[in-house]
Amino acid sequence: MQPAQTDLAPPKDDPFTVEQLKQFDGSDPAKPIYVAIKGTVFDVTRKVDTYGKGKSYNLFAGKDASRALGMSSLKEEDAVSDYSTLSAADTKTLNDWFDFFAKRYNIVGRVVDLPPQASPSAL
Repeated sequence: MQPAQTDLAPPKDDPFTVEQLKQFDGSDPAKPIYVAIKGTVFDVTRKVDTYGKGKSYNLFAGKDASRALGMSSLKEEDAVSDYSTLSAADTKTLNDWFDFFAKRYNIVGRVVDLPPQASPSAL
């Protein structure tokens, strides 16, 4: 596991739409690579070997894939922002991932138009 960064920039609160976030999926080498977790956007460009096009975790790039992170899933169908139906254990995993990213990657903004979380009682 990579160590925490000691030189992170202060967090930014720049707004991103879901559509704008898609531009930062690693397919354009001239653009940074962003991963969103629970609506918070992280710049993971320095790990292009992991999140870049064709790499093992590119599935998470350019979107909020909170559900997949919580489930430790690499399935495209799980790579969505709605994590409301995760079990308590998977929610803890998601929160652990959020903490991991927050200690290692700069926060560059937030996703402003994510679909609302499903209500567990409505399922």
